Amino acid sequence: MEQKNQTTVTEFILLGLTDRTELRGFLFVVFLVMYLINILWNGTMILLIGGNSQLHTPMYFFLCNLSFVDMCFTSVTVPKMLSNLISDRKTISYPECITQLYFFIVFTTAESILLSIMAYDRFVAICKPLHYFKIMNKNVCISMSASFFTTSILNALLHTLLISRLFFCNSNKIQHFYCDVTPLLQLSCTDISINELVIFTVGSLMIIVPFFIILTSYTQIIATILKIQSTGGRHKTFSTCSSHLIVVILFYGTLIFMYFRPSSTYSLEKDRVTSVVYNVLSPMLNPFIYSLRNKDVKMTLKKVLQRKIFSRDKH
Repeated sequence: MEQKNQTTVTEFILLGLTDRTELRGFLFVVFLVMYLINILWNGTMILLIGGNSQLHTPMYFFLCNLSFVDMCFTSVTVPKMLSNLISDRKTISYPECITQLYFFIVFTTAESILLSIMAYDRFVAICKPLHYFKIMNKNVCISMSASFFTTSILNALLHTLLISRLFFCNSNKIQHFYCDVTPLLQLSCTDISINELVIFTVGSLMIIVPFFIILTSYTQIIATILKIQSTGGRHKTFSTCSSHLIVVILFYGTLIFMYFRPSSTYSLEKDRVTSVVYNVLSPMLNPFIYSLRNKDVKMTLKKVLQRKIFSRDKH
């Protein structure tokens, strides 16, 4: 009876990045440019890897997956944020909010697991080079890719179903620029103990287990690199995985700061800045980090550009 007397929320208000009206136009331009760069460069990476047979190796296969995940990850939150920056009406309907939350969890989980797979791939390549193509064969790579997408979908479905069973009443203002788990739980007027338990167990596993695999893989990689006699050999070997290490630090550093710090230290401003880093900045930088530090990618891009220029001159 109590639930019937409550006024159930049918839409939410996303308070966004800032309350200052004079900054909205500037922020719209900045984030639009960052979003377009993200789509352009990650799309370019997918086309380069897919169109060059020399890059059809396990490392580039997973890099292609990462570019796809990054494009989708940013597309879940940024278009709505851009729309709200130039609109006076910053509402999002309940179904839209739940859908956004679902896909946000899907691609966050996917990136977490994928980065651990890429770390394992580098571990096999550096620590077991003679068995690399036997261990990381085509079937194994496809199975790994299918597994991490399936796990991500099931994890997101679990959290979303648990959120959708809650009642939201009284306030409908989300202190964020997208629908995230924590702000929604704060608005709920029903018991959220099951949600918190699942977040603490299943949600943590989706972060902690991949992070442990990355930590273990890079411990073995660094130990192997230190055994290499020549300085040039050590530098060359480490350069093949340093790009991935930078991406890992960017992603997990912001994610751990966002979700695994004491609740007493939560700050709306800090959360907004941190969310921008792993929602917008990190996915945009990933293709730059890989392309600028990877000779194969740079050579492939150079050949494609030369071919385009030559074809244009010829006509």
